[in-house]
Amino acid sequence: MSDRLTGALTRRRTRLLLLAAVLCLPPFYLDAFWLRIGLFSMAAAIGAVGLALLTGTAGQLSLGHAFFLAVGAYGYSWFAGEPGAGLPPALAALLAVLLAGAAGGLFSPVAARVKGIYLGIATLALVFLGHHVLLTADSVTGGFNGRSVPPMTLGGFTFAESDPELTVLGVPFGAEERLWFLGLALFGFTWFTARGLLRSRPGRALAALRDSETAAAVMGVDVARHRSAAFVVSSMYAGLAGVLLALAFRRVVPDYFSLVLSVDYLAMIVIGGLGSVAGATAGAVFVTALPLLMTRYADQLPLVAAPGSSEGAVGPTEAARYLYGAAIVLVLLYAPDGLHGLARRARDRVGRRRSRPPADTHDIPSPPQPTAAARPKEHTP
Repeated sequence: MSDRLTGALTRRRTRLLLLAAVLCLPPFYLDAFWLRIGLFSMAAAIGAVGLALLTGTAGQLSLGHAFFLAVGAYGYSWFAGEPGAGLPPALAALLAVLLAGAAGGLFSPVAARVKGIYLGIATLALVFLGHHVLLTADSVTGGFNGRSVPPMTLGGFTFAESDPELTVLGVPFGAEERLWFLGLALFGFTWFTARGLLRSRPGRALAALRDSETAAAVMGVDVARHRSAAFVVSSMYAGLAGVLLALAFRRVVPDYFSLVLSVDYLAMIVIGGLGSVAGATAGAVFVTALPLLMTRYADQLPLVAAPGSSEGAVGPTEAARYLYGAAIVLVLLYAPDGLHGLARRARDRVGRRRSRPPADTHDIPSPPQPTAAARPKEHTP
């Protein structure tokens, strides 16, 4: 048994190393458009993992995820920028994540006492309140026009286009190429910490809380404390996603962090699979990449108008929303566990086929031959 477990762990580590190596290759082969899609997808995946922990694992509905993304994005821009605190960018990013967690902590008493649709309505107020603050606090947020985002700098290395130009293996590394590896590192950190949390005792307590609060309380789970902790952790992941989004956009504006963004994140975790880190990642890539791809190839798609066109056809963004809205309906009807569940079932089916021994005609026993009927014993006279 120990040899089998060791072999499984070794294969898993090998697959992870191969995946990490593959994910390091796109900056050397893809242009800026595809790298930008990857950056936005990684930022969305970080935020979706946080929402999956809150909604999929802890069973708490939240429509205010866009608010915490805005706290992380604007917090980094103010802590690192001018006007602002002018702090080192790495410290500013850390403080922005902590600020998002503090905002979640301030709201956590509500999350500890309210659940279900009522919590969703309560978090909805955060989006409207945050949008109002972003528009009116001009000295901090820049108002309607937003504010520019200072580039990230670590140890004298700048994750932006700067002089002198950087060339790696003959490939010029601009802002997208540099930010790709930063986003990959942040996503890897999110992946391993979230999976570790799900497998830990608090993660199992959150899962028990989702299934039955009464049973969890009987087993000794502090319901209010774990609800609050889940909200704070989810807010910190959203703050980290906001920091990466700000670095990728290079400018933050209030209209981006609207209710539509919160609905997009709910779509990500539903399509990908509730309570799954891998599922949240797959759903984030699907929901983020689809409108960008449809915008680029709008002139080649039927019934989709190019951006800025005056025709009456549907725009690429609206068409993308229709498509992943239909995907949500199909998932709810036919695959409630999302893309992650479909992939798991397909993998299990393939594994069963591989482990099934092949039929060998030489080893098939021949059917038993019918025996002659026993002759009844004759009676002696």
